[in-house]
Amino acid sequence: MAKRPVVALVGGESLLGREIRDLVGGTGGGFELRLLAGDEVPSGTLTRVGDEPSFVTALSAESLEDACAIILAGSAESSRQALELAAAETGAAIIDLAGAAEELPDARLRAPLAEPEDQLLDDSTRIHVIAHPAAIALALFLRRLHNLAPIRRSVIQILAPASEHGKGGVEELQQQTISLFSFKNIPRAVFDTQLAFNLLVRYGEQAPAALEEAELRIEHHLATLLALAGDGEGVPMPSLRLIQAPVFHGYSFSAWVEFEEAPEMEVLEGALVAGSIEVRGPDVEAPTNVGQAGQAGIALGGIEPDRNSAEACWFWIVADNLRLAAENAVAVARQIV
Repeated sequence: MAKRPVVALVGGESLLGREIRDLVGGTGGGFELRLLAGDEVPSGTLTRVGDEPSFVTALSAESLEDACAIILAGSAESSRQALELAAAETGAAIIDLAGAAEELPDARLRAPLAEPEDQLLDDSTRIHVIAHPAAIALALFLRRLHNLAPIRRSVIQILAPASEHGKGGVEELQQQTISLFSFKNIPRAVFDTQLAFNLLVRYGEQAPAALEEAELRIEHHLATLLALAGDGEGVPMPSLRLIQAPVFHGYSFSAWVEFEEAPEMEVLEGALVAGSIEVRGPDVEAPTNVGQAGQAGIALGGIEPDRNSAEACWFWIVADNLRLAAENAVAVARQIV
């Protein structure tokens, strides 16, 4: 039996790493997934890929030697270490979920689920930076919508989950909630302010990362995806506002879209359905970020005409941020192997 190609996963115990393990374990993936230690667990730890047991291997030049691709899903430190080893020891492709390689000159932004079907893959591309999951979700939605009914302009409120900050964000939101019920001081290492039972347009001054930086990254990635040739070409960039919500997982989007001409609602709802887009009509419960957990693609609902503008409609969109990012990373890995 021919040996399957090897894809190394750095940070297999991170939230993103677990999603990749579940996807590859459930579908076979077409390659062997080798788990490399990031900062989450030490090498030698026994874990699973799907239903199969697997050991976490130390991150080293030897562990990367025969890998055709390396997925970065761990901390910034482990991702930088993997990049240095890959540059020095191997010609493996890089699939970056951590944003560590984004500024490198030969990096290319990727999102197979949101790219035009006729988009050709440049064989010389070695560094594939997976687009922000919010940008992927919005590119899927806007490209499909514009192809059905040309968009004049749009305004989108983005509600972000704590899991965008990995385990640290989820644990801090959990501990803040518990501490508030217990009348104790709340932890602030990630958000530097109260997120539990709250909505934020910015973090505290001592937060490691600014919410405004994430908003700009989403905007940049979305502009890049919408600029790709193919169906949906010429989609106007929306006005975006990112809000940190007190939820653990899943993005939610409230989108106001004004069209060149007023669309027929029933026709619009039916035509929006695509491989990665689920649409729920008015007779079905609108999608939620909780209900979308673990689900592929995006779900739309709550589609209503704007009572004050005949050419405009409201849309409610949800997506599992971890699953969406992992789906695209695995899709790139399959293209490479």
